[in-house]
Amino acid sequence: MRGDWTDLPGELRAEIEAETGPISSIEPAPTGNHADIASTLHSPEGLTFVKAARKLADRDGPEVMSLRREAAVNPYVSEFAPRLRFQAEVGEWVAIGFEHVSGRRADFTPNSPDLAVLAKTIQAVQATPCPDVVRMAVERRWQSVAEDVSPMAGSALLHTDLNEDNLIITSEGRAYVVDWAFVSRGQAWVELGLLIPWLLKAGHSPREASEWVSQFAPWSDAEPTHLDLFSKVFAEKWRTHSETNSAAWVAEHAALTKQWATYRLGARQ
Repeated sequence: MRGDWTDLPGELRAEIEAETGPISSIEPAPTGNHADIASTLHSPEGLTFVKAARKLADRDGPEVMSLRREAAVNPYVSEFAPRLRFQAEVGEWVAIGFEHVSGRRADFTPNSPDLAVLAKTIQAVQATPCPDVVRMAVERRWQSVAEDVSPMAGSALLHTDLNEDNLIITSEGRAYVVDWAFVSRGQAWVELGLLIPWLLKAGHSPREASEWVSQFAPWSDAEPTHLDLFSKVFAEKWRTHSETNSAAWVAEHAALTKQWATYRLGARQ
């Protein structure tokens, strides 16, 4: 559960306010769960989106590590991500502040014009060289459920969470990809595989989702057995995750990955 702005130590709030100017109001983020605090700050300087997380007793912890990953990759993805304005660290707390992007969340439903925006965004991300600061290997996600995860290993830049909430479209039609908490390196087609459950959730059938991701060469040119393996371990990982996490969204994602794996592996038989 996310905390309140007042949970931050006064010294850290002062450092943030030195960057933003006097804060007149604070608007907590309605979605997301990869930080202890996430809010839009209103000040005379404009709007700033701030995330903050608290370290564990003896190490950074997953939330703080996700903030450090976002901050590290930001200079390399400025074409399609909000600009990082500042980083601040006081005691056990870490905070990062981004330029605020005003817009609407994308619509991935069948025949939505936003699907063309999504496709263009994916192409832009995949055309961007993966910088050395991105050290998370995407294949590690499935090491617990597969003996050999090497088919997913690679050197492409992967956002890994291109859901509707993370693609913001402004009134001018510009698209921004937000929440780079799990930026990784791996095979480019893995990004498309990770997207499939979000397409299913938006109303696409498995066949329609398969056809949509097949427009991208990394997916259509991939070794079919590698896609089969991915589909299988993707579903298995979420199945095991749902056994220890009772959140509704976890159960839903487990069902969606199972739906995709059932279609993919059934179609290949």
